[in-house]
Amino acid sequence: MRLNGVDDRLERHQYPTTSEEIIAAHGNATVELANGSERLGDVLERFGDQTFEDAEDVFTAIRAGVCHRGVGRRFYSDRDPTTDAEEGPSPVSF
Repeated sequence: MRLNGVDDRLERHQYPTTSEEIIAAHGNATVELANGSERLGDVLERFGDQTFEDAEDVFTAIRAGVCHRGVGRRFYSDRDPTTDAEEGPSPVSF
């Protein structure tokens, strides 16, 4: 994920602040994801009204809130095998 300079703008933003204020000031900024991009405002709107104490709080919300295009291959994990009682994705051999 690339914040395309939004991180600098968020660090200079005055805190504490609300998600509404962040969206008004920086909501049209684009976050580059593994498979596409997404508006910062769309990411933060998923959480509703919040108050952020500092820029790190906003970065945490962004990392938690990006859509599935931001996490690479969906449902893939080489660490968590599917249990016998669970249906999971079909194994893929590379």
